[in-house]
Amino acid sequence: MELGLAGKKAVVTGASHGIGLAVVRALVAEGVEVVGGARTVSAELRELAPASAALDLSTVDGPDQLVRHAVSALGALDLLVNNVGGSPPPPDEGFLALDDATWTHVFDLNFFSAVRAARAAVPSLLRTRGAIVTIASVNARLAVPRLMAYSAAKSALVNFGRALGEELAPSGVRVRTVSPGPVRTRTWTAPERAAKAGMPASDFLAALPARLGLSTGELIEPEEIAALVLLLASDRLPSAVGADYVLDAGMIKSW
Repeated sequence: MELGLAGKKAVVTGASHGIGLAVVRALVAEGVEVVGGARTVSAELRELAPASAALDLSTVDGPDQLVRHAVSALGALDLLVNNVGGSPPPPDEGFLALDDATWTHVFDLNFFSAVRAARAAVPSLLRTRGAIVTIASVNARLAVPRLMAYSAAKSALVNFGRALGEELAPSGVRVRTVSPGPVRTRTWTAPERAAKAGMPASDFLAALPARLGLSTGELIEPEEIAALVLLLASDRLPSAVGADYVLDAGMIKSW
């Protein structure tokens, strides 16, 4: 399928590794000029997108600085991919150990970073009739006590995408969200995850799909998320207003 993305200009947050880097790689392969943003610009990101910037996107000014830098470097903006996110290790003590500072950090990184980036990017996207694709999480739909703050932030992110999509659709700007399940990134592949479980890394990764209830028996690959992002970034689905696309390997069992 021809996506018509060649020559477009994009900015991707959280672009140095994992899903973000896979999205950058896929966009560049389609002929898109990309600026990535991350706390640290990895060597591969720098090679793919030389104008990428090192910024803390959880700060009030970080997303705006990245978007302004991208517009300056590229001359215009057709696509914003809100990907940055994450969660600190959940406390064993549960809800009562989640203080205001933790809630604020989790929402700044996972929710307000996208709100701030969108606020900065929309003026340019209105001119180009562009798109916003935001990476949320399957946890937006799951009640997991140990990931309470992260799940709440991602749920807010999905709702934000729906509302923003509704507002911007008449202007021709497409807003969509992707909610992945467990993806083969360093969240799961970091050696300390296996060590904490008391298992060799290979055994830990092999056991994960069954433990997480993945119907496919496999973790999701970052390239799968990137492929969906590219489709949603194109103009091939003009009627998908604020839609959230779950790509979870069958993790969610209910409607």
